[in-house]
Amino acid sequence: MKALILSGGKGTRLRPITHTSAKQLIPIANKPIIYYGLEAIRDAGITDIGIVVGETKNEIKTALGDGKKWGVKLTYIEQEAPLGLAHAVKISEKFLKKDPFVMYLGDNIVKDGVNSFIDEFKKSKPNAMILLAHVKNPQEFGVAELKNGKVVRLEEKPGKPKTDLALVGVYLFDHNIFKAIRHIKPSRRNELEIT
Repeated sequence: MKALILSGGKGTRLRPITHTSAKQLIPIANKPIIYYGLEAIRDAGITDIGIVVGETKNEIKTALGDGKKWGVKLTYIEQEAPLGLAHAVKISEKFLKKDPFVMYLGDNIVKDGVNSFIDEFKKSKPNAMILLAHVKNPQEFGVAELKNGKVVRLEEKPGKPKTDLALVGVYLFDHNIFKAIRHIKPSRRNELEIT
């Protein structure tokens, strides 16, 4: 199993802080936020990790290096512009090959890590799995609708959310995601979006 950490966004909603630093490198409890995702993935036993980088690629590469500090191997994948999560997966196909993988947004922290989530994915072997959380302000997130424990609809920042289940920023996929991405049309933001 492999991992993909996305760190290509511009962090415009965090300006002025992100005028001088990548949002994934903003320190939380004295370490860059991206370290938490890297450590959670490593702690789940995944050591082959792709890092999708954008215009802050040099900062990210300087902060993470080759991954030896964490006992992992890092491969950097350049995304020419923030064109959506599905686009980030699409350009990573050569790295991911046919391996199942976890995709972790590099500006997120999952309090209890992702071990149990990854274990469940390996055990049940679905084509895709997403981590969800109940939130008070679902209109600010991608929101999932469930039926019998299965996702039937995902909507990005809905005006009138049907549930309070927000996408946390951790996704698991098998190789079938690449077929699905080929059918995704650009959103109103002109991005290839997972939601």
